[in-house]
Amino acid sequence: MSTQRDSTTDKRQKNQYRLAFPEESRGAAPMAFEGGTESELAKRKAESPTTEQWMEEVCERENCKQALRRVKANKGSPGIDGMTVEELSGHLKEHWPVIREQLLNGTYTPQPVKRVEIPKPDGGVRKLGIPTVLDRFIQQAVMQVLQRSWDGTFSEHSYGFRPRRSAHQAVEKAQQYQAEGYRWVVDLDLEKFFDRVNHDRLLAKIAERVSDKRLLKLIRAFLRAGVMENGLVSPAEEGTPQGGPLSPVLSNIVLNELDQELERRGHRFTRYADDCNIYVRSRRAGERVMSSVTRLLTTKLKLRVNSEKSAVARPWERKFLGFSFTNHKPPKRRLAPKAVARFKERVRELTSRTRGISLVRMVHDLAKYLRGWIGYFGRCETPEVLAKLEKWLRRRLRSMVWKQWKRGTTRYRELRQRGIAAQDAAKTAGSSDGPWHLANTPALKIALSNAYFASLGLPDLTAHG
Repeated sequence: MSTQRDSTTDKRQKNQYRLAFPEESRGAAPMAFEGGTESELAKRKAESPTTEQWMEEVCERENCKQALRRVKANKGSPGIDGMTVEELSGHLKEHWPVIREQLLNGTYTPQPVKRVEIPKPDGGVRKLGIPTVLDRFIQQAVMQVLQRSWDGTFSEHSYGFRPRRSAHQAVEKAQQYQAEGYRWVVDLDLEKFFDRVNHDRLLAKIAERVSDKRLLKLIRAFLRAGVMENGLVSPAEEGTPQGGPLSPVLSNIVLNELDQELERRGHRFTRYADDCNIYVRSRRAGERVMSSVTRLLTTKLKLRVNSEKSAVARPWERKFLGFSFTNHKPPKRRLAPKAVARFKERVRELTSRTRGISLVRMVHDLAKYLRGWIGYFGRCETPEVLAKLEKWLRRRLRSMVWKQWKRGTTRYRELRQRGIAAQDAAKTAGSSDGPWHLANTPALKIALSNAYFASLGLPDLTAHG
């Protein structure tokens, strides 16, 4: 039954793509090939498009199908026009010929992005710019073409937003440098990087490779689309708004100059988007590198270094992409203190009694968060920290359940039903100690055992450490 349902879903998606992107007639733009895979497309288009054909490649049927799949998989909220991801296929089915013509004529105009502010873990807010779903689709199609042309020229030390590269690889590379004896880090923090990118400089860098003025005009239009906030549109004079698919590859194009200069100087470094760590053998060398690289960033790349957040320090005193390191030889990956604090804060939110939901629902929501968290932070090499977090998490759940039971009679009955002896149940239920203290008693550990929480679907943190 499941196989039949999956087959039906696949057919429905194929029909959506076919309707949204009908094969072009022989007289219009290049006909998309049938039956090709994404890897075949990448191989076929590994080289830059011919002189003036960049926009034709952006609009190519297979490239657009790939972009639509990606936008639908990423989901996300609507932009200022209210169109949802689910409505995109139908909109393209009806309007794609006109949209495509505008793109090829160089007359397409993006809409302003919607301002969304999300709190930063260490205070303040991160400003995101959410494009409309249609603009996200077009940005994705452009990004794929730019990435195929540029990615092979990016530094091997750059790990952010690139195919087959990850934050884990960046952290492991940093760990390798330390094991080789480079036990001082120049930790660079670029102040509001995505808000500071100079448009003219970025477009000039892209124009060194892209001669198609329609694509350059489109990228400039996306950069200058403006931001709608409280019903008013503000123009964008600089920056690449975070929230759209195009922003990451544009940031890599900007910072590739930094990578090339660091390579030319022979530095050992690793960069993930605007997080850059350079590893050296001594504090004196680190201070010298900090000074020269700061000068490069401010004078040549027109970017600002946040002097308060940047530092020359021991790696185990800093954090990198949520991880830190031990001072062992060789070092081990460990959770950064802020990552632990964020974990506990999120667990408290999900297990709050004020949510007014059942334990089963609470564990379901918690498990969803934990699986994602384990997928990333399960790579740490200090399992004792995971064990402590797991112990804290279960104690938190027991404390929450104890509060839900409220009355002494209810608590006694629940403990007895879970196999606790009458005397122990009476003693625990009648205790004046608080829920957090009682959550660590033998009676509650047996009544609400690890196996019980596992039966509700609570993941095991230490099994992934």
